[in-house]
Amino acid sequence: MSTIALAMVLLAALCHAIWNLAAKRVGEGGYAFVWLYDLASVALWAPLAVGVLMASGIGLSPTLLLATAVSGVLHIAYQLALQTGYARADLGIVYPVARGAGPVLSMAVAILVLGERPGWLAAAGALVVVAGIVVVATGRSAAGRHGVRAGVAWGAATGLAIAAYTLWDSFSVTVLEAPPIPYFVISCLWQVVLLTPQLLRGHRSSIRPVLVRHWREIALVAALSPLAYVLVLTAMRTAPVSLVAPARESSIVVGSLLAWWLFREPDLWRRLLGAGIVLGGIVLIAL
Repeated sequence: MSTIALAMVLLAALCHAIWNLAAKRVGEGGYAFVWLYDLASVALWAPLAVGVLMASGIGLSPTLLLATAVSGVLHIAYQLALQTGYARADLGIVYPVARGAGPVLSMAVAILVLGERPGWLAAAGALVVVAGIVVVATGRSAAGRHGVRAGVAWGAATGLAIAAYTLWDSFSVTVLEAPPIPYFVISCLWQVVLLTPQLLRGHRSSIRPVLVRHWREIALVAALSPLAYVLVLTAMRTAPVSLVAPARESSIVVGSLLAWWLFREPDLWRRLLGAGIVLGGIVLIAL
């Protein structure tokens, strides 16, 4: 991996940890919060996306629209699972479980569906990731044992969504050669469109209160979440996914530390140990 690609991925990891801290601050109204930051992301990044499309001369091809629609569906599953997890459990549990489960599940798909046969290091890495998740899951939670179980369950569900959108988005920007910034913005637009019917049916009353109380968090996620992922997608075009994925997961340790500092979540050393083990396992998977 080049120095520039590594710098992009590490910056993305920092942005990712910060926006997840912002998302954790939103307790009630998670569905409206997701819709609002998706809408804000489109508004903030659309001018740049239009400029890239015009400069490249690619245009809105049917392939790009279909690829972004699939990505939008997968990201909705990811966002709602993550926000539900943060509402019911500690960030220091949900975050490392989600980020660790993603690479393990991606490897499982590669074995079962694509017929790949990873080496012994990758297999060992998967076991190490599971061990790290066990370390995190056997600690204490501010919400008690129920909070630990909820954190592991929703973290695993989030990890499943991460594995799905990572595989699809990697295919889109490499094989389909979709430009990263327009790809992400159009995907966000699909998310707004697909989330709107349920928002109007069951969450309309939450829009204004969430906007008033959490406009700072909405703005932060709208700026940093696309920036983090566009940096990763751009790095994927010049470096193998097997190198990009573990480098971006350094956010696990940063997120766990910041969760303890800002939210006073318990078991700092156990969670840092577990996060470090998860990160080590991801590195082994990538070797």
